[in-house]
Amino acid sequence: MSSTEVLIIGAGPTGLALALWLSKLGVSIRIIDQANGPGTTSRALAVQARTLELYRQLDLADTVVERGHQVPAANLWVKGRQATRLSLQDIGAGQTPYPFLEIFPQDEHERLLIERLQSFGVEVQWQTELLAVSQDEQRVQARLRRADGSEEDCEARYLGGCDGARSAVRKALGIGFPGGTYQQVFYVADVQASGPAINGELHVDLDEADFLAVFPLAGDGRARLIGTVRDERAEHPEALRFEDISRRAIEHMQVTVEQVNWFSTYRVHHRVAQQFRRHNAFLLGDAAHVHSPAGGQGMNTGIGDAINLAWKLASVLHGKASEELLASYEIERKAFAERLVATTDQVFNFITADNRLARLLRTRVAPALLSRLTAMGTVRNFMFRTVSQIGLNYRLMPLSFGSAGHVHGGDRMPWVSNETGDNFAELRRPCWQVHVYGLASKDLVGWCAARQIPLQVFAWSPAHEAAGLARNALYLLRPDSYVALAETSSSTAVLERYFAERSLRPC
Repeated sequence: MSSTEVLIIGAGPTGLALALWLSKLGVSIRIIDQANGPGTTSRALAVQARTLELYRQLDLADTVVERGHQVPAANLWVKGRQATRLSLQDIGAGQTPYPFLEIFPQDEHERLLIERLQSFGVEVQWQTELLAVSQDEQRVQARLRRADGSEEDCEARYLGGCDGARSAVRKALGIGFPGGTYQQVFYVADVQASGPAINGELHVDLDEADFLAVFPLAGDGRARLIGTVRDERAEHPEALRFEDISRRAIEHMQVTVEQVNWFSTYRVHHRVAQQFRRHNAFLLGDAAHVHSPAGGQGMNTGIGDAINLAWKLASVLHGKASEELLASYEIERKAFAERLVATTDQVFNFITADNRLARLLRTRVAPALLSRLTAMGTVRNFMFRTVSQIGLNYRLMPLSFGSAGHVHGGDRMPWVSNETGDNFAELRRPCWQVHVYGLASKDLVGWCAARQIPLQVFAWSPAHEAAGLARNALYLLRPDSYVALAETSSSTAVLERYFAERSLRPC
């Protein structure tokens, strides 16, 4: 019987991200996938700002930005003409080092993660299928079938189910997946094309014709088309070819398709697993939650699951936390998934509703209203914070405590960049650390030094006040860079109590 500390089922972005973080944190892992190799097609495109911030911990962010494409604007089309152009240039300026919408297709994304995982000496074991799962209080045992048909048992301390919406892990654990499937059938096509909508910007048709979105990809003339399949064609989508889909929306947007690199159809689901954990096995990504592609949230949410769980597993395995810490994974991530499914449901239903009122709102009201709203700084900031996931927080949850200024325990630490530097620079290290903006007391300096917790002290500036930080307050940051504790004083007693009450050891 083979053994490892963490067995990961599924080598999509979620599983690869989990494997990478655990490897960086010194945890032994094994990652398997029943596919023949990495994906060559994909629907997920957007890499949100929060994902890029966290990717700095693996030195991945710069590579993703370099290989991907920044979208300068979104255009709304009605009745064959461009009705509204919404600038996305630096839409998140002052909020993050990545104030833009980044397009980096999932298949290319996966290849990059596999490359980086290999640098840790870890190879994905392809053509390896999970057959069964059993566990006791201490271990998980998985029955696997290799490419040659032989079977083996693998024992692990923990198991990560990252194997998609049809998760074998979830089914083996007997966890329900309530929700439903939208009626609409969608197609996705990677094309070489020309026309006014192939200009490096995002274009969306809001007409009464079939829905169509044109996403720019890196490279001249490359684009991803995502549209609806209607009428009798939707009854047997698996048999469709690109030539079979309606041309109405494509012609309305004056897109000339010169070459189709690949084409696929799919249905959209909205489901959240009843549990994200059963004993020592966890569900992440699409195995735990699926929703509409509105807002480009799916892949990023799965990666967020992986980062949230990775540091907690590493802490327990290294004896720096009790098993109780692992309960916070489901509490934090399930709450977010449920909110996300509800929100994307509303957007998706608005985009795809086929009635007179919905068509009127889409074609007449939405373009004018969005143009006015996005011209307002507060609205732009809210939209960016929501879509980019930098507004995601874990307030009022077990690992979150206190407040100082406008920052609460559970918040993402506000990003501040001024003439003295960037307060996110030290967050590259996935460890507990303390930030102080102003002056740190001698007691706090000594406390951090004795426990080998990095202490970052930033000279107070108006930029810190504008970001909502409190002068001379202490902010304890988790290894995933969320604020664990915010305290207006520099009281080391508060820090001691925080770690003791949660059975945590920071070093």
